[in-house]
Amino acid sequence: METIALQALHTDDDSTLNPWTFRMFFLGIGLSAFGSILATIFLFKPQAVSVSIIFLTVISYVSGNAMSLLLPRNGVIGRWFNPHNFNSKEHLAIVIMSGAASGAAAATDVLATQKLYYNIVPNAFVAIMLLLSSQMLGYGMAGVLRRSLVYPTKMIWPAILPLSALIETLHRDKSEMKKKFNIFWIIFGVVAVWELLPQYIMPVLTGVSVFCLANQKSLVFTNIFGGTSGNEGLGLMSLSFDWQYVGTSSFFLPLITLTNSFIGFILCMVLFVSLYYGNIWNAQQFPFLSQQLFSRESNSTMFAVFNQSLILDANNELSTTALETAGIPFFATTNASYLLTTNLGVAATITHILLWNREEVKQSFCGFSLKSIRPRAFWKNSRADAPKKAEDTSDLDPHYRAMLAYDEVPSWWYLTVLAASMIIALICIYALKSTLPWWGFLIACLVSFSSTLFFGAMAGLIGFAIPITSVVQLIGGYLHPGKPVANMYFVLFGSNAQAQALGLINSLKLGQYGKLSPKCTFAVQILGTALGAIVNYFLMNSITTNQRDILLSIQGTNIWSGQAIQSFNSNAIAFGALSKYMFSVGRTYTWVVLALPLGLVVPLPFYFLHRQFPKAGFSYMVTPVITWYLGFLSVGINSSVMMTFILGFFVQFYVRRKYPEWFLKYNYIIAAAINGGTELLVFVTTFAVQGASGKEIPFPPYWGNNYQNGNFDYCARNPALG
Repeated sequence: METIALQALHTDDDSTLNPWTFRMFFLGIGLSAFGSILATIFLFKPQAVSVSIIFLTVISYVSGNAMSLLLPRNGVIGRWFNPHNFNSKEHLAIVIMSGAASGAAAATDVLATQKLYYNIVPNAFVAIMLLLSSQMLGYGMAGVLRRSLVYPTKMIWPAILPLSALIETLHRDKSEMKKKFNIFWIIFGVVAVWELLPQYIMPVLTGVSVFCLANQKSLVFTNIFGGTSGNEGLGLMSLSFDWQYVGTSSFFLPLITLTNSFIGFILCMVLFVSLYYGNIWNAQQFPFLSQQLFSRESNSTMFAVFNQSLILDANNELSTTALETAGIPFFATTNASYLLTTNLGVAATITHILLWNREEVKQSFCGFSLKSIRPRAFWKNSRADAPKKAEDTSDLDPHYRAMLAYDEVPSWWYLTVLAASMIIALICIYALKSTLPWWGFLIACLVSFSSTLFFGAMAGLIGFAIPITSVVQLIGGYLHPGKPVANMYFVLFGSNAQAQALGLINSLKLGQYGKLSPKCTFAVQILGTALGAIVNYFLMNSITTNQRDILLSIQGTNIWSGQAIQSFNSNAIAFGALSKYMFSVGRTYTWVVLALPLGLVVPLPFYFLHRQFPKAGFSYMVTPVITWYLGFLSVGINSSVMMTFILGFFVQFYVRRKYPEWFLKYNYIIAAAINGGTELLVFVTTFAVQGASGKEIPFPPYWGNNYQNGNFDYCARNPALG
């Protein structure tokens, strides 16, 4: 893989190219606002959807060249606003800035949960400070670890290679770009017009199920074949024509990942159906799919959502006396299974990496030592001990060697960000009455730092990112028993800080591939993150006010859903307040915790079988991916999943093999066009007709939207949902 990074990407550099232009800031800030708005909207969608960085890359390229062409080149205007042609370093800075903004900050989940479930609406200034400090905290950690996770050749970060190749192609191969962009704009326009149908006019296109059309009264058919609404069913054999949910991941996923995902997807359906109809954990007393907690009064004719306020005192801490009266809540069985298989996946990933990539992991740790984080060493300019002679640099990564021409970010910048974030975060957790003590906050930071080094090495080596949220929730639950709000904040700083650290490391590596100075990368990452957090807060506040009832409902709609917030809150109650009562030995969900040691064993049979039969193909069995997908269908609009796999196998197995040159030329451009057209329509319809601005304008009822009554694929709706 290192060879790919060295041969597929040029290692030469033109250090005269200037990224600090009006164009860069204007487009970077504009696309940051656009991306953060979309990311916040997607947080409240029934299916997990992310903003396409490829689309941001292409649209910024088009806009940057348009400004270069249209703005005057001479005089004061030219000197300040259009000093030279739009170059690759301006472009890369825009992509990093907008990419940093184009994700919903994890503190948004915390604030939305407090507003929806605890009726706590904090002061806007304090809330924004919490968003900023929780987002920036990981950046200080990234500064300490960049020598281990960015500079070495082994740390290739495979996920950013396509993006790096695309940016390089856009600026080095201009003769071919005219035809590519003609294709881009045609597909962009067609998809934008088409998406108006499934998103607003004809939502039946979100999932066409022949089985539900044939039998519109069977709840068994709904559970297995339905999937156009959030938490409706597994979507087996449904065909989706909505790019918002089908997505373009199939254009990028390697065939080995796609195949293992498909195996997990099939096993997930078998597992969920077996658990539910086998009535495991009293499954049929609760919805087939749901992220809520349910009370013991729930039954198959009327699902009863657990009223968490009955067991919490005035400080939002557990009252054991009240718990005895209210009783211990239950998960929907498929959601409990998801938690179990998630823990399996976390543990299986550790073993898989140590078995199959132990040499790479060992080498990645060679760049890190405790000496590197001693105050004296850390405060030194990181270039002070850099090789001075050409022969001294011969063993360095060629991309990193080219970066020696630029000043490194002083270590005190990272330390200042880390210290300021920690101080502000400590003030916020007390101002917001989070119930998380200062020592719990420090432990969360320690968990985040240690996991960043190990799991960051994995992501850099093989490109498989591992969310550690479930493990952090368990740790927080046992450290702070009876405190669900404390658990939310422990997860915020223990898990999100790690994700943000890896985000900056990702950007630093992207900058290294594109020869963007580290100071510019650092600055635009900080700016994008700050802009994104502010937009996240204000839009989240609007959506949770205007769509409150839908966000609190079990199923939601095909437009809005509180599934992400419901899951976050349910886990905070279960792990934070009730871990001793729900997960300890002998309790209902003991196996959710036992899945961690069990997951360590899962990869072993395939490894030893491969050692015994090396040509049998057992090395292609990636057990972490399979175990992750065992819980993949526990939430969201599942009618799109079959189409995603069909498209993926067509693109990766057929097109990529039969037409490799065409694939390399047009694959990413087509994916960007599809994402762009889709995201434009999502943006417009969300505010124009779907209620994000306060007033919803539903399309008149007719057969294409099931007369605005029930599931859009005509599957029966469970009357127990209420």
